Amino acid sequence: MMHTVKVIAGGFVLLALCLVAGRLMGGAGQPTFLARSALVFVPLWLVGAGINMWMGVSKAGYSVKEEIPFFLIVFLIPAAVALLVWWRYSRG
Repeated sequence: MMHTVKVIAGGFVLLALCLVAGRLMGGAGQPTFLARSALVFVPLWLVGAGINMWMGVSKAGYSVKEEIPFFLIVFLIPAAVALLVWWRYSRG
């Protein structure tokens, strides 16, 4: 369980890095860059969560059936926050 919390926290760190990059590229007056950077985060995090799942299956010895619920939790929580950020800043 603690590993799951750490991976989710890592997702939020990656989201923050994406948002900072969007802010640096677009400046303070361009919220569309923040919206785009939140959308860029989602596929990046899908890959990251997939790597975490692969590590659980190949290295830790869990089955795919055991790892799928954790994959969904790990992916969906930061992705949902990213989509909220996208929704908020895409409206101008």
